[in-house]
Amino acid sequence: ALFWVTLPDVRPLAKSWPETTAFMERRKAALARDGKGTRLEWTPVALSQIAPDVLRAVVVAEDARFWEHEGVDWEAMRGAAEENWEKGKLKLGGSTITQQLAKNLYLSPARTPWRKLRELFIAWRLERDLPKKRILELYLNVIEFGPRTFGVEAAARRYMGKPARELTREEAATLAAVIPSPRIYDPVRHPDRVARRARRILG
Repeated sequence: ALFWVTLPDVRPLAKSWPETTAFMERRKAALARDGKGTRLEWTPVALSQIAPDVLRAVVVAEDARFWEHEGVDWEAMRGAAEENWEKGKLKLGGSTITQQLAKNLYLSPARTPWRKLRELFIAWRLERDLPKKRILELYLNVIEFGPRTFGVEAAARRYMGKPARELTREEAATLAAVIPSPRIYDPVRHPDRVARRARRILG
């Protein structure tokens, strides 16, 4: 009962943007600890203000069955679990866009069974209470793309010097390539690495 009543109410997200997210607050706290300013680049925009190629590239890269599943891709999770078993790792993977949104909005990046369980139930609530397009819209607007940079609009202006609605197919793939780890796939520091992943997404 305690688990259930402490789950967040996601219904307000149907019509309004979150004021902040768990991941944004973690970044602000880290900046504050380092004695730096905590201002983040974040400009939420409607799905209609994002180039369609961005939507396609992100779905292809992060969750190919996004439009079909109900928040959890059990097939992908099973595949990740089998791979982890073979490698002798205790690591849960196969997260969908909906699960990633739940984690970014409300949870920590800790890889624990308890956090994963909360993620699954929040994802179920998101799918129950929000249309798929709204889930994707929220996701594109809250995920981290680099230092102080959250959401596709801020990322497009930071890396491409243009708004998200003007991104080309190649630029869309480049931004999608950054999502798994903005530090590992940094377009400024590691352009070749990002370009290779972008080519796979285009393919």
